[in-house]
Amino acid sequence: MTMIKTLIETSRCLLCVDAPCTKACISGLDPARAIRAMRFENDNCAGMFINSETCAGCDAPCEKSCIHYDFPIRIKELAKLITKPSTSNTHHASSDLSIDFCGVHCENPFFLGSSVIANCYEMISKAFDMGWGGVMYKTITFEKMQEVSPRFDSIEKEGMPFVGFRNMEQLSEHTPERDFEIISRLKKDYPTKVIVASIMGRNEEEWTLLASMAEKAGADMVECNFSCPQMTVEGMGSDVGQNNDLVRTYTMATKKGCSIPVIAKMTPNITHIAEPSLACVEGGADAIAAINTIKSVTFRKRSNVNGFKTVSGYSGKAIKPIAQRMILEIATAPGMHGTPISGIGGVETWKDALEYIHLGCSNVQVCTSVMEYGYRIIDDLKLGLASYMEKHAIKHVSDMVGASLDKFVDPGELDRDTYVLPKIDHEKCIGCGRCYTSCYDGGHQAIKFDSATRRASLIGPRCVGCHLCLLVCPVGAISAGKRIPKRR
Repeated sequence: MTMIKTLIETSRCLLCVDAPCTKACISGLDPARAIRAMRFENDNCAGMFINSETCAGCDAPCEKSCIHYDFPIRIKELAKLITKPSTSNTHHASSDLSIDFCGVHCENPFFLGSSVIANCYEMISKAFDMGWGGVMYKTITFEKMQEVSPRFDSIEKEGMPFVGFRNMEQLSEHTPERDFEIISRLKKDYPTKVIVASIMGRNEEEWTLLASMAEKAGADMVECNFSCPQMTVEGMGSDVGQNNDLVRTYTMATKKGCSIPVIAKMTPNITHIAEPSLACVEGGADAIAAINTIKSVTFRKRSNVNGFKTVSGYSGKAIKPIAQRMILEIATAPGMHGTPISGIGGVETWKDALEYIHLGCSNVQVCTSVMEYGYRIIDDLKLGLASYMEKHAIKHVSDMVGASLDKFVDPGELDRDTYVLPKIDHEKCIGCGRCYTSCYDGGHQAIKFDSATRRASLIGPRCVGCHLCLLVCPVGAISAGKRIPKRR
């Protein structure tokens, strides 16, 4: 089973609650946790939960107990790919992942994003108990919210749910007094966790008052929501985030009401996100959070609200490249150097989080993937990041912040004098012809396919090194060769 097949196989797992496969294991191992580690890109740590030696001589009661609706997850096949971790690998979870954000010490950089996943004491306390470093509490406002039903939709592709997620959720339905009471209780019970009160006012006075109430409740920071894309009240939400003067003014009003750090949460529904971000900094913002959801529409029946549709926010894995482009713009904009950034958008695995950190974020917020998989993803976020740091002898998360910024240049500065030809590994190739079809119809007709032998081969003189073939190969049989000078 190749690594690509492994990804396909683990994505089939239902990630069951109280998993039957683990309960059935006669050796006391945890195959469900091992599969989850592999699913969330912690293959090198899966050996902490299962090992090939033990599984080799077993008749697989775990597979027999699998409740998959189609056919059981091939746990024994997955186990063959798992190597036993070194002694040090078993201590990844206890590695120091702490980092300071706006002068506030965080036990790790992983925060719940302001949304339905951070809406009450019971939810947040569960997340804290499971290891999350902090929370952006669901946005608090004086406006009374009336939500619609249904309010969620998703975009899938080839069996993968939640590639993109759309929501019509607004702000907290509680009164500000109730929300701040919850925040006060959380801070009392979890003094080492970081609690950020997300707020939204309708005028300067409300922004100032909400900030003051947040600080009195014990919040560590305030996040100004300048970016909700589906507000029904004029003068609130993403329309504010598109107006430099308003975000500057409301940031100043928020700072007037408190002495704790203020974070400005920006909208992506704008051409140049760095401009309002800079306006917030000019108004006194201590940090920038980006991005909120992207305005979108979906057409399926399940997105109807009593027969009608509307524009609302799009999130999930699909928006990550867009969010990261905007983070890059903020991090590199004149006047923004050194401003702390909280990254948001499509974070599902520790690798996603690391990308945001490398772009300059010292904090990452997670939302949609929690809605799909639950708070438990914190296990692999922490495990994967700690494993990476140990492997590369990195002592502090802060040492990685902005590590990739110098790798980004303007398009005109890219090397255009060399190219990289692909290589086809015929041992791995299964003869499907996907590379031929894509190259002929969408590339440069640089691959020929022999139907008799089901063998694809490269037509070198035609190849421009675009690597479309590498991307569409379903089994990883195509890789990059050496970079060479272009033919003249």
